[in-house]
Amino acid sequence: MKKNVFALVALAALSLTACKKENTTAETDTVGTTTQTADAVTYNANVAESKIDWVGGKVSGDQHTGTIALKDGQVFVTNKAVTGGKFTIDMNSIVVTDITDAEMKTGLEGHLKGATAENADHFFNVSKFPTASFEITKVTEENGKQMVEGNLTIKEATHGIKFPATVTVTDADVTVASDEFEIDRTKWAVNYNSGSVVKDLAGDKVINDNIKLKISVKATK
Repeated sequence: MKKNVFALVALAALSLTACKKENTTAETDTVGTTTQTADAVTYNANVAESKIDWVGGKVSGDQHTGTIALKDGQVFVTNKAVTGGKFTIDMNSIVVTDITDAEMKTGLEGHLKGATAENADHFFNVSKFPTASFEITKVTEENGKQMVEGNLTIKEATHGIKFPATVTVTDADVTVASDEFEIDRTKWAVNYNSGSVVKDLAGDKVINDNIKLKISVKATK
């Protein structure tokens, strides 16, 4: 019975209910890297104070929330402006935050990570792909809002993304706090029960392609 419950819970993970269009990322092909000048100052990510929040769910509306931690990272600053950054994301750190039952929580986290041979590649297959990465290529301003642009790599697939964020630079630290935004998981071969990839799925089994993310990074000298 518990096994069946785990399967049902996993179906609801890592996809979204509908959200407002202004939260949608501008996904593109990969964008060019930025070469840092000799006077760029490096700030190192404080992984204890940095995280990625995610929300995912079924087309039917059921959803789950969770977090992912950074393994390491750097932010590059020139003339008090962020000009680049590189971050390693620890995929083994995936945590589900909305389930209080310990066994169900462990079951869902294991499914997302691909803990067994049967479900290894359903989602993130962390034994094969233990890390993901994000590279900031530039920070611009659009309509009075800061926009962070860069390359996101998951399961060895890389695509460009762009999202709104508040970026603050001081002599002591840099903070990047994104607005909530979306990515289409199928671009990174996370295809489990995707209605756009798997045909003829029953409606209550279809998981939305989009995942909602919110990034919080703090880096210090």
